[in-house]
Amino acid sequence: MEYQNQSKYECLLFDVDDTLYPLSSGLSAQCTKNIIEYMGNELDIDESKVLEMNGKLYREYGTSMAGLRAFGYDFDYDNYHSFVHGRLPYENLKPDPVLRSLLHSLPIRKVGSVIGYENDSELPESPIVCKPFENAFQQAFKLANINPRKTLFFDDSIRNIQTSKLTGLTTVLVGSSQRKTGVDYALESIHNIREALPELWEGVSKSLNVSLSQKIAMETPVEA
Repeated sequence: MEYQNQSKYECLLFDVDDTLYPLSSGLSAQCTKNIIEYMGNELDIDESKVLEMNGKLYREYGTSMAGLRAFGYDFDYDNYHSFVHGRLPYENLKPDPVLRSLLHSLPIRKVGSVIGYENDSELPESPIVCKPFENAFQQAFKLANINPRKTLFFDDSIRNIQTSKLTGLTTVLVGSSQRKTGVDYALESIHNIREALPELWEGVSKSLNVSLSQKIAMETPVEA
C-alpha cells in the first residue's frame, strides 16, 4: 500500500522581510529612512510632519505607500520602489545554509510573499491592499491556490499574525519566543523551526521508513 503523508500541513507561507532574514540586517531601518526621505523630497510633505505621518500611515494602511495613495498622493510606483527599495543595503544579506537545509529537508510546498495588491481598501479607499488586512490574505489564497486550514504562516509582525489567524491559518510568530493572542507558535529565530514544529519532520521520517520497507520487500528474493 502506498504511504500517504499524514502531515496536516500542505503549504508553508512565509513573510520575507525580517522573517527569512534577521532584523539585524538593517534593511528595515534603512527602508523607513528612505520612505521618510521620499515623502519629504519627492512629495513635498512638511519635514516636521513626515515622521509622525509615516507612522500613522503604516499603522492604518499596512504600508506607507498604501496610505499615501489613499490620501491622494499621485506618484509613480516604479519610481517609489526604486527610491525606497532600490537603495537598500542588500549586500548585508548573506546566504543562510542552515535555513536552506531545513527548508529543503521538508517535501512541503513553500510560498514566500510580501502580500500586497492593487485593489480597494477602507479608511478612505486605497488602490493598494496589503497586510494586515484580511482581504489581502484572501486574495493571496486565491492567487497561490492555498488552503489556509492546511497552511502554516510565518511572520514577524504580530498584527499580521493576528489577522491571518482569523482566516484559518496556523500562525508562527518569528522573532519572539512569547506567545500572544492569535499566535500558535513563537520562534526566537526562523532557525528554531525544527524544535518548535518537529511534527513536520515526523511525517517525512515515516514516509522514508515506509518507502524503504517497501523497497526491501520488493528486492528480497523468495525461494520456493
